[in-house]
Amino acid sequence: MATRVSDEPAFVLHSIPYKETSLILDVFTRSYGRMALIAKGAKRPHSVLRPVLQRFQPLAVSWSGKSELRTMTKAEWLGGVPPLVGDALLCGFYLNELLVKFTAREDSHEDLYDEYAATVHQLGQDPKELEPILRPFELALLKETGFAAALDRCADTNQSPEEDEHYVYQPERGLRKLQADDPGHWPVMTGKHLSLMSAKDYSDPETLSQSKTLIRFLLGLHLQDQAMTTRQILIDLKKI
Repeated sequence: MATRVSDEPAFVLHSIPYKETSLILDVFTRSYGRMALIAKGAKRPHSVLRPVLQRFQPLAVSWSGKSELRTMTKAEWLGGVPPLVGDALLCGFYLNELLVKFTAREDSHEDLYDEYAATVHQLGQDPKELEPILRPFELALLKETGFAAALDRCADTNQSPEEDEHYVYQPERGLRKLQADDPGHWPVMTGKHLSLMSAKDYSDPETLSQSKTLIRFLLGLHLQDQAMTTRQILIDLKKI
């Protein structure tokens, strides 16, 4: 059955040329998840779509069709986010790459969409520090897509972490208290900094350090041999 959707909040994640005048877009929408849309004629010099279909800008998009590749019928720029530049732009590409790697098409993630929109807005403010902006999104993505357990509950007790205790993140299980025979490559965190991560408070440098170790572990665990170009660039630049 053909569907028609109007004025859906969305961001363009990726685009590729299609034939002479069109684009195929990977679009992250709030209610429908990632959608594949064809924007017919969007490459023409006087197309109303051409200046609108920019990455990292909030849009209201409309489409119709019944195949996996729907046809975009309208797109409007909603404004409110300055263009990303410099390292912030590179971080934006990193966010998009994460979404493509970890989310399935047409799988709704409304909370994750809101987190992405807020993160892009923060990056648009030309921030001096990037890690405190990226970390909440990374954790939200991993939790929302089922690749990470909650950090505010211990798997053994279902209790909140105790501030002075040390915990490990055990694959396939989640957070639990550190034991003497735990593998050395499992990330170790204190209850205090786990609580700060859950509260999205990264003002303490040690919270940032422990969260970086955790994120690298979780991403490496689930990406395995899949290369992430922007992530490696940011690591090389010591931005994440």
